[in-house]
Amino acid sequence: MPVLAIALLTSVLVVVIALLIAAAAAKLARLDGASYPTALRQASAAFAVVLTLAATVTAAIAALCS
Repeated sequence: MPVLAIALLTSVLVVVIALLIAAAAAKLARLDGASYPTALRQASAAFAVVLTLAATVTAAIAALCS
């Protein structure tokens, strides 16, 4: 049971960090003069990159541990 709780909390933390980075990317795009659709596209790209990076790091750690 504790392993499941740790996995869920880690997943939630990664998603929250990804959302914060996406929000920062959107804000920086708007400050740079980008339109709302462009800022949203950049935010979604940043969100996807963070989640992909987290999955890649998880896979690498899992490969090292087994």
